[in-house]
Amino acid sequence: MIIGRKRPRFVAKTKTTKEEESSDLFDRLPDDLVIFVLSKLSCSAACPADFVSALIVCKRFNRLGLSQLVLSRAGSNLFRIRAKNWSESAHRFLKQCVNSGSVEACYFLGMIRFYCLQNRESGASLMAKAAIRSHAPALYSLAVIQFNGSGGSKTAKDLRAGVALCARAAILGHIDALRELGHCLQDGYGIRRNVPEGRRMLVQANARELASTFPSSTTLPCCARFSSTPRQHSGSHDIKSLRPRPNVASLIDIDMSDQGCVLCSDFGCNVTVPEPHPANRFLLEWFELKGKQSGSDLRMCSHSGCGRPETRPQEFRRCSVCGSVNYCSRGCQAHDWKRRHKDHCVPTEVWLNEAAVGGEWGGVGFGLGGWVVDHGENEHPES
Repeated sequence: MIIGRKRPRFVAKTKTTKEEESSDLFDRLPDDLVIFVLSKLSCSAACPADFVSALIVCKRFNRLGLSQLVLSRAGSNLFRIRAKNWSESAHRFLKQCVNSGSVEACYFLGMIRFYCLQNRESGASLMAKAAIRSHAPALYSLAVIQFNGSGGSKTAKDLRAGVALCARAAILGHIDALRELGHCLQDGYGIRRNVPEGRRMLVQANARELASTFPSSTTLPCCARFSSTPRQHSGSHDIKSLRPRPNVASLIDIDMSDQGCVLCSDFGCNVTVPEPHPANRFLLEWFELKGKQSGSDLRMCSHSGCGRPETRPQEFRRCSVCGSVNYCSRGCQAHDWKRRHKDHCVPTEVWLNEAAVGGEWGGVGFGLGGWVVDHGENEHPES
């Protein structure tokens, strides 16, 4: 007796194209890995176009790229938006990054709202949100607002708050904040006067500025190194920094003549011009496109890398010799002095007559000493 068996069925394989195979492999990638790659891209992107080009690859990239985990890691260059391209969609994207927890987005949008859109309360709130998370540029910007009383009257100045914010930013390594704090100690501006400690901080600011020009692989001699960790003094806001080693210039023999113009360093080396923060670059382009409003006597900070405008007449301080330039802070003054103004500062009879009369800006230095270019005993305002 013959027992019949069922024949096995053979299913014919359908031929797949190369595009289908590649898409299948791509779809098998876990979301965590894709989010990790996109987070690295948002943090290291050189411009917004680098990140946008990744979002338009596919719907999955667009969905995961706009997730909270990716946008919270966004770096400052991701918001390098040109002022001429500012639109409501760009504003919505920044607000989405702010809601995702991006510190850089908080600072960038805060600067735009405070100075460009003149929404002072919202802008200061966003910058404070970034400052709480130890964002050094936000801390320094808030200090400048406190020193100048920006957005309010002259009585709105809070010098002690400005000193405290500068101290915090200096601890985080902000060079201009450290220089500002040194001048405040020298002049007793918002803090108990301590001339030796103020000069030490100015020297340390110059040393940090000089060290920032060296490549990360360059190793300085042991005696040329200095500690950037400050220590707390017994006073309420009297911050003392560890002293940098003297005679750094004699220990470093590097030709930097082709790297840029001389700025704030007193060590005899040429220091590269620092690149403006994307927020400052946006302010510069915004007010350049907008132009000076008719009938307005509000001025811009004369430092070409700042972009901050006055929020009320006579808010910024002018040069005590020529009176033709004005600055929002000592950091901008120090950068502009050796970069440009040193070669153009000439005493003018009109300004000298106004200084002799007095008033709000009365006299050379108008009681603040280091705020303006001092052509007295010290040639350099930051020394």
